Amino acid sequence: MPKPAQQGAKDRQPADSQPGDVILVGHSYGGAVITEAGAQNPKVKDLVYVPVFAPDAGETPNSLIERFAPSPLGTAVVPDSAGFLFIDRVKFQSVFANDLPKKEASVLAATQKPLADAIGEPIKAAAWKKIPSWYVVSTQDNSINPDLERFMGKRMGAKTKEIKASHVSSISNPSEISKVIESAVAAIT
Repeated sequence: MPKPAQQGAKDRQPADSQPGDVILVGHSYGGAVITEAGAQNPKVKDLVYVPVFAPDAGETPNSLIERFAPSPLGTAVVPDSAGFLFIDRVKFQSVFANDLPKKEASVLAATQKPLADAIGEPIKAAAWKKIPSWYVVSTQDNSINPDLERFMGKRMGAKTKEIKASHVSSISNPSEISKVIESAVAAIT
């Protein structure tokens, strides 16, 4: 198990290996990852949140969920025989990918990875307090309440774009997500 100092170095490694400035893009609980990792690395110039958790220092994604009406995701998470948590395959499309064709959502449901334990870990530092940020609100998201997404985008002072999409907006609306990322790139070039 890495010690905290080693873990911090590990979090910076992908950005450190890139030449020049870096933009971090996060999805879902990956927002908590970029929020903390960006605070630790001076190469990070912009943050892009694609429906995601964007905690403040001391907050967890779970504590953010509790601030707003629970999402349907809460009742769709089930353990497998080893105790790992997954989204129930029967409910997957309705709570995670409601704007994808059934066949495509079925593939995602069958290939999903276990949910991370990271949603209960408090963030030590919030990069969005010092780094320009963009936030995509998915208005049809049944995993993260769209009102919570709006709250986080507003609180962080992010340039916010709302799109009619599910939690997987990067799959259902890739051109819209690309435009937001390109805006972040343009801001630092």
